[in-house]
Amino acid sequence: MSVRQPLVAGNWKMNGSQAESAKLLAGIKQGLGSVKKAQVVVCPPFILIPLAAKELQGTSAAWGGQNLDTHKSGAYTGEVSGPMLKDAGCAYVIVGHSERRAMYGETDQVVAEKFKAAQEAGLIPILCVGELLAEREANQTEAVVARQLDAVVNLVGVAALAKSVVAYEPVWAIGTGKTASPQQAQDVHRFIRARVAGKDAKIADNLKILYGGSMKGSNAKELIAQPDIDGGLIGGASLVAEEFLTICRAPD
Repeated sequence: MSVRQPLVAGNWKMNGSQAESAKLLAGIKQGLGSVKKAQVVVCPPFILIPLAAKELQGTSAAWGGQNLDTHKSGAYTGEVSGPMLKDAGCAYVIVGHSERRAMYGETDQVVAEKFKAAQEAGLIPILCVGELLAEREANQTEAVVARQLDAVVNLVGVAALAKSVVAYEPVWAIGTGKTASPQQAQDVHRFIRARVAGKDAKIADNLKILYGGSMKGSNAKELIAQPDIDGGLIGGASLVAEEFLTICRAPD
């Protein structure tokens, strides 16, 4: 049985001025010493990555991007590539977030290509999978998650998952204040691990699977205590240093 190091990643989404972000980073930096077990990651908007790099350099925290283009460079106005993120000191990049899928029409195939581009640039993709409320109510959760996961495995092979993180986001629990119960979340996490184990048990055992549906300081401990939940992909709560640090300390 592997011992997976917990990981807590803050997805700032489209939030933060230079001044606000400097204050947030200072607060996180100050509290890192109280985080015993978790790897801490922050994913700011592209324009704030240099600030995160400056503030977090030399600490135990890492930083990453929220998205990337499938191309390495070229005439793709408004896009940012994997090599650019790597050059800015990023270790991680979020791929296939439900907002990218829903608002920007990213298909399973595009997400798989972004996953591949991330790894080719030396980044660790945080692959987001999850179902809409209508899909959950139609008992489609496992089918949807399997489809999203399989698209990546079919393109890059199961071995590529060894250098990745998966985040399960029940789309109905993002920003709605609804949270999957620890048991509901655990059931899907277990399904994801079993799906990967069907192809490679060792990779499945070592795969970090994060929960990404309105995790807060108040519910983090109970969620992360589940056997297949290895941390969180945190939205709103990552914008408040003490709240974020409370989640980061949950596995201790």
